[in-house]
Amino acid sequence: MTFLPPTSEMFIFVSAAAILLLIPGPAVLYVVARSMDQGRAAGLASAAGIAVGTLVHVLAATLGLSALLISSALAYSAVKYAGACYLFYLGIKKFRERPGNAGHYFQGNPIPLGKVFAQGVLVNVLNPKTAIFFFAFLPQFVSPARGQAWLQFLALGMMFAVMGWTSDSVYALSAGSAAHWLRRKRAFMANEGYVAGTVYMGLGLATAVSGSRHK
Repeated sequence: MTFLPPTSEMFIFVSAAAILLLIPGPAVLYVVARSMDQGRAAGLASAAGIAVGTLVHVLAATLGLSALLISSALAYSAVKYAGACYLFYLGIKKFRERPGNAGHYFQGNPIPLGKVFAQGVLVNVLNPKTAIFFFAFLPQFVSPARGQAWLQFLALGMMFAVMGWTSDSVYALSAGSAAHWLRRKRAFMANEGYVAGTVYMGLGLATAVSGSRHK
């Protein structure tokens, strides 16, 4: 595949992407919160949703919409605050749920996995930082000399999405395993909903205040 970077550049791309993905960010924290809240299956569903949301940004960047989003302060603010409001909404829902019984694995009424997946998609689609990342990072490995730039952009973006899905899935399985042990503790069962709700609202606040200066 001549449209891909040479081995040396590909190694740099994979290494840089791996380092970025291993640093916990909003997506990772969301996946961990879902796994702690409802188990590994929900964590994996949210990780898959995050990956699909990443693919949406990849396609948008490939079509040039990332540049439009960055160049328009109004568009940037609209997406950013929509994402913040959605995360706040998830947090409020968690605060309003009744604590489950200590003998049950799920907290309150479990959310269907399809809905968990859809929420993961929305959380990542409504994150303008993802669009900015693709706009700033991927072009460094795209060269017109290798053919169609859009094809290179798409291939590298999909590679990053697969790597992100893999790392998020590991986080989901690890957090889900820890939650299984923690749910045996009554104190955790009584406060787990508040912890998850705080995480969601904290992510919403971080999204709202980050990148306030549009460049």
